[in-house]
Amino acid sequence: MFTIGDFARLGRVSVRMLRHYDATGLLRPAHVDPVSGYRYYTAAQLARLNRIIALKDLGFTLQQVRDIVDEKVSAGELRGMLRLRRAELETAMAAAGARLIQVEARLRAIESEGHMPTNDVVIKNVPSVRVAELTATAASFEPEAISPVIGPLYDELFRRLEAAGIAPTGPGVAYYEDAPEGGGRISVHAAVQVSAPLQDGAFRVLDLPSLDQAATIVHRGSMDTVLPTAQALARWIDANGYQPTGYPREINLECPENRDDWVTELQAPVTRA
Repeated sequence: MFTIGDFARLGRVSVRMLRHYDATGLLRPAHVDPVSGYRYYTAAQLARLNRIIALKDLGFTLQQVRDIVDEKVSAGELRGMLRLRRAELETAMAAAGARLIQVEARLRAIESEGHMPTNDVVIKNVPSVRVAELTATAASFEPEAISPVIGPLYDELFRRLEAAGIAPTGPGVAYYEDAPEGGGRISVHAAVQVSAPLQDGAFRVLDLPSLDQAATIVHRGSMDTVLPTAQALARWIDANGYQPTGYPREINLECPENRDDWVTELQAPVTRA
């Protein structure tokens, strides 16, 4: 038998944790000296300890761990629990990856401060264009709120256009407005240029208004990394005596499979300050 200290070292856990598992009945010592109260464990108990730690690291509660190691759940129930936990971990990993991308974008924005674009920004008139679109609401204009909304919108829009036998005739156009319900919510419009009659049905076909003056800049890369480009455009607008009159439109000039190779023009409607 092993003392609690030796068993803790063999199992790579703390003595405090073993005492907690004893108190909760999750892992009882094989023997407790009736005089000294010292706890002793056997090597065979390492198997149970390993299962407890593995399940706990997967995010199961101690009660769930106890039910699993005591075989109070069926094999089918255990498979279902593991599949659910795997899905939760995959979601958390995706969210962490998205946050990392935004942190990197913020760092690039900070690094680019003071570097004013010169030839990159063009003031131009943007003519009206006919588009088919789907619209949804995002909680805010933050990238982590927009991205989960606009991607599925475009997927669904192209599915419905294909079903209707309508082929896009030009690039995608994403544009944004303050949502009617307020509270910082954003109406997200996922649109693409088409040649089709005006309609409201499985999707909406409308003529997107022209922009008399738009400050434009080209962003190369995933839209998850657009922040430095958008802020460079904002600095140019301010430095050159303009002020924005709405959210920038995003014109998807090139959208290959690799999102890092995307080319997007930002069109910010402006007026003289």
